[in-house]
Amino acid sequence: MPKIQSIVSQLRQGVRRVLTGAVAVSLASGLAATPALAQSAAHEAPKELRIGYQKYGTLVILKARGTLEKRLADKGINVKWTEFPFGPPLLEAINVGSLDVGTTGEAPPIFAQAAGADLVYVGNEPPAPTAEALVVPKDSQIKSVAELRGKKIAVAKGSNANYLLIKLLEKAGVKFSDVSVVYLAPADARAAFESGRVDAWSIWDPFLAAAEKQLGARVLADGKGVVANHQFYLAARGFAEKHPDIVHILLDEIAKIDQWGRQNPKEVARFIAPLIGIELPVVELAAQRLTYGVKPVTDEVLAQQQKVADTFAELKLVPKQVRVADAAWKNSRK
Repeated sequence: MPKIQSIVSQLRQGVRRVLTGAVAVSLASGLAATPALAQSAAHEAPKELRIGYQKYGTLVILKARGTLEKRLADKGINVKWTEFPFGPPLLEAINVGSLDVGTTGEAPPIFAQAAGADLVYVGNEPPAPTAEALVVPKDSQIKSVAELRGKKIAVAKGSNANYLLIKLLEKAGVKFSDVSVVYLAPADARAAFESGRVDAWSIWDPFLAAAEKQLGARVLADGKGVVANHQFYLAARGFAEKHPDIVHILLDEIAKIDQWGRQNPKEVARFIAPLIGIELPVVELAAQRLTYGVKPVTDEVLAQQQKVADTFAELKLVPKQVRVADAAWKNSRK
């Protein structure tokens, strides 16, 4: 098993790949000359809302529908969308000032906080425990999680599937140190899985559904009864505190998409499939496991996140203990 590299280093490498060619944000140019001017600038509406999203989910629909753009046009605010392969590099982009808001699973915010990112939880979708799973090739002789002892398992480091893997091994009585974890981004992990270079793969939708439908991958166990698998919306603390009205507009528009998706699950698949370039049967399977209903992040959900943080700290996968409550958003609508 390869040595665990610095969390900060890995996340920064990820965001450099994703944001290659992007123009760096100059922090110095935004400094006001006097306290009065600084206070005025703090309340001035931004010219652009920069959103990070992943290949699948509510934000894909929101982007295609264009309703957020229409809502913010009255305020003179443009919307810029940037796609990321998974959560950690997206949150690092928020940390370095290249994004204002974005969406990830439950584990990436823990790694981001541990790396010093100053972000806040602004909303979450309901739990979706079956939308991630530990899979093996269709012809694998492995029939249970317990049989993975000594085997190679691919997973994206700092992802929700990373936490799922830890908890599934724990439930099966297998120590995390008893397996060889190969940290790979989804595309690289699929290649390793398909070629037989790893014995199992911990992954989320739509990559999970694609592995099932296209490769015949067999699910050893999903997250049901083991993890919540919340989808979170996060923002740079400075942006959320200066512009809570804009964050609430974003959440309102997400809620409208969620309502439509909850009422039209089959339409969701037909709508998303051409947008993300994945065949309809794959998206239909993934859409069955998608949950809808964005809401403010409660103390209960933050407590669940604290358990995730404690688990990573105990395994020394993060460099320090994380206090999740420090990332609670004070302007959340309760």
